[in-house]
Amino acid sequence: MDLGIAGRTALVCASSRGLGLACATSLAREGCRVFINGRTADALSKAADQIEAVAGRRPDIIPADLDTLAGRETIIGACPEPDILVNNNAGPEPGKIDDWDREDWLAAVEANMLAPIFLIKHYVPGMRARRFGRIVNITSAMVKSPSATMGLSAAVRAGLTALSKSVQRDSVVDNVTINNLLPERFDTDRQKYMAQRISRREGITPEEAKARIAQTIAAKRLGEPTEFGDACAFLCSAQASYISGQNLQLDGGSYTGLV
Repeated sequence: MDLGIAGRTALVCASSRGLGLACATSLAREGCRVFINGRTADALSKAADQIEAVAGRRPDIIPADLDTLAGRETIIGACPEPDILVNNNAGPEPGKIDDWDREDWLAAVEANMLAPIFLIKHYVPGMRARRFGRIVNITSAMVKSPSATMGLSAAVRAGLTALSKSVQRDSVVDNVTINNLLPERFDTDRQKYMAQRISRREGITPEEAKARIAQTIAAKRLGEPTEFGDACAFLCSAQASYISGQNLQLDGGSYTGLV
């Protein structure tokens, strides 16, 4: 299927690795001019090599800290008029409410709620004027079904979800959609980190811990980042213009609710 976005400009935040890199790769493969973002130029250069090897086109790189005002200004200056915005950022540490102090809450709000909100605020007017825009927020399955240890992540990402639902009620009339992708346990560095935590706590090998994590998924496997990237690309497509304000779970069938 031709997704109708060849030649479009796409900005993918926090995309030097993991799910962000997967989304950037899929969009580049569809013919987009892609801007990737991360804190270090070296990591971005390596990511650009990977994308070019797969997609045959090299992305532009924007070294900038998304969590800071200065970093967001750098991103906006380097990519002033994207047609596609993929909001992504690393999530906060797991824990319980007693583990998180005021600084933890402020950092999570800045990284996982305010940073994407301010980019949405800046870019939506231009997208509406050009009558094309696709915004995809990478949030978490925890938004719809919070676990006992992911309350901080769920809380701040739920704020982004609510704001996005509100904004798209106005923007969709101008063909600017806003949707959220809710991943659960993809085979990325994040899951390697979680496996290492389990390994240390339970006295098992990282491989055993990873297998234990996979067993918590209905599909009995971790998701492949390419699966996630291609789902993102579809939500950014011309064909997806009637899909807005939605939360698409990519969780191997694990969510137990109906809606």
